[in-house]
Amino acid sequence: MIGADDSLPVTSYYRFVADPLALPDSGLPKASFRNLPSNHVLTIRMDVPEPWNVQQAEAVQDTDNLRCDSGGCSDSEYIRNTLGGEGDSEEERNKDRSRIGLTRVEYTLSNLLFFGQCYDVTEGTPPNGLQLTMDQDSSSGLNLSDGLTSASVSKVSEVEISPDGSTSTSPDASALTGVATRGYHSDTLVMKTVGYWQLRAKPGMFTLTIANSTRGSEIYQMVEGDVTGGGIKIDPKSGAAETKTLVMKDFVNHGELLLVQKKKGFEHEELFSEEYDKALASKEEEDDDVIHVFSLATGHLYERFLKIMMLSVTKRTSSRVKFWLFENYLSPSFKASATAMAERIGCELAFVTYKWPEWLRGQTEKQRIIWGYKILFLDTLFPLDVKKIIYVDADQVVRGDLRELWDMDLKGAPYGYTPFCDSRETTLGFQFWRSGFWKNHLRDHPYHISALYVVDLQRFRRELVGDKLRQYYQQLSADAGSLANLDQDLPNYAQHDVRIHSLPQEWLWCESWCSDETKPAAKTIDLCNNPLHKEPKVSMAKRVISGELFEESWVELDGEVQKYEDEYRASLL
Repeated sequence: MIGADDSLPVTSYYRFVADPLALPDSGLPKASFRNLPSNHVLTIRMDVPEPWNVQQAEAVQDTDNLRCDSGGCSDSEYIRNTLGGEGDSEEERNKDRSRIGLTRVEYTLSNLLFFGQCYDVTEGTPPNGLQLTMDQDSSSGLNLSDGLTSASVSKVSEVEISPDGSTSTSPDASALTGVATRGYHSDTLVMKTVGYWQLRAKPGMFTLTIANSTRGSEIYQMVEGDVTGGGIKIDPKSGAAETKTLVMKDFVNHGELLLVQKKKGFEHEELFSEEYDKALASKEEEDDDVIHVFSLATGHLYERFLKIMMLSVTKRTSSRVKFWLFENYLSPSFKASATAMAERIGCELAFVTYKWPEWLRGQTEKQRIIWGYKILFLDTLFPLDVKKIIYVDADQVVRGDLRELWDMDLKGAPYGYTPFCDSRETTLGFQFWRSGFWKNHLRDHPYHISALYVVDLQRFRRELVGDKLRQYYQQLSADAGSLANLDQDLPNYAQHDVRIHSLPQEWLWCESWCSDETKPAAKTIDLCNNPLHKEPKVSMAKRVISGELFEESWVELDGEVQKYEDEYRASLL
C-alpha cells in the first residue's frame, strides 16, 4: 500500500501524438516532455502501429542516454561539452531563453508493412518456410488521387503522402530518360505460427510471388479464397495464379490472406526433402567471395565500438566484407558517418530491420528487445540470397581472418557458437550453468556464449530453426524469471532439438572467463563484463587491447575511426 506521503515510482513518461488535422492550428505532430528529472538517465522509445516502420531521422544527442546536469541538457550544450563544438553563444541564449534545455529528436516513417497469413489449402496448415518475393517495377507506382488514368499510372514511380493526406507523384525515370530503372524488391518466408509473413513497402502497387527457382515454386501455386467458419473456402470462379497484386494505399493494414495450393502431381510432396536439399547443394555456386557480418548496437558509446569492430574485421579478413547492421536503434549520425567510413576502408554496408510481430510475446526493456532481435528473426532478417552470416558483438576486436570461420565445417549444425571459457579459476563460481537447472538440462552439452556465432542460413531456413526458436521463446518467456540472458539462454536451452556446433575456443577470448595464458591464440577479443568488479568499457578496451599481441592497439584503432569521423564532418561544411 502506498501512503499519502509516499512518491509513486514513476519509471516512464508517455505522450500520445494525434492526427495534426484533428485539432485546429495544431501544426506538425510532435510530443513535448517538460520538467523531466535531472538525476536519471533517460531513453526514448517509440510505440507505433504494427504496419509502421519508424526510424530516427535527426538527433544530436544520444537518445539512449539522455541526462540533464548542472551545465544544462540542450542540444547546444551537448555539442559544446561532448562534441567540442561552439554551441549557441551567450547572446543567442539570452535572446531566446526558451531554447535552454531543449532537446530535439525527429522521426520519420521509413516504410509501411504488408503482413498477413498464408495457408496451404491442401493441408489446411501454414506452409512454413515457403519463400515469398515482392516486386515493383519502376513504372508501377500508384497515384492515390482521384481521376487517375491508366496512362498516368505508367508514368509514376513513387507516391508521396503528406501529413494532411494529400498525395504527390514523381515521374517514372525510365519514361523521362528511356533507360529502365531498377524496381523495388523485398523477400521473406512464411512462419509456422498463423502462417505469418511480413514485407516492407511504400505506397504503390506490388506483385507478390512464390520465390522463383525454389522448391516452393515447383510444388505450389496461388489461389483465391477466404477463411470462413474455421475452414478455408476456395473461390471457384478464380483459377490458379502465379502472382498476387498487393496495394499499399493507406496507413492501416488489417492483414493480407495468401492461399496456396499444391500443383497437380505434387499433392504428396513436401516443401523440404533430403533429396531436394542434396540436389540443390550440388547446383549451388559459391558466393562471390563476400563475407557477410551481422551486428547491432544502441547508444553513442557502442556505436563507437561498432565502428572499431568493423575496421578490425575489414583489416584482418582476406575476402571482401559486407556488414549488415540492425538499424532500429542506431542514430542517424552513425548511419551517415558509418556509410562514409565503409567507403573509405573498402567494405560494404547495409541496414536491416524487422517489426516484432504482435502475436509474439514482446519485451519491455530495450536491452531485452535487442537481444530478441539478435536471435529470433535470423531466418527473415536478411535477403534470401544471403547464404551465411557471422554475428560479431559491437565491442569486439577481431585478430583473425573471418574467412577461416566462414569456411569452417559446421558438421551439419545450423549454427556454431563458442563455448564459454573455463580457464580463469577466479570466476568459475559465477558460471551458473555448472549447477542446478542448467547442469541437469545441458547434461553433456557445453553452455555457449552469444558474442560471436556463425549461421548457415540455408540450413537454418530448411530445418525451420527460426520457427523452433520462436516456439521455445514463446513457451519460456511466459515465466518472467526465465531467459535472463535471452539471446544466449535460448539457443543453449534448445540445443537438444537444434544442435549447436562448438567453435574452437580461440575464436572468442574474454578476460573475465579466459586465462591470460590463452590470450596469444585468441582470434577475437570480447570486452565482456567482469562479475568480480566494474570497469568502464573504454578503460577496459585500452588496457586489454594493447601490447605486442596486437598489430594495432585499441587506442590506435579508435584514432583511425576518429580520423574518418573528422573527414566526414568536414565534408558537411
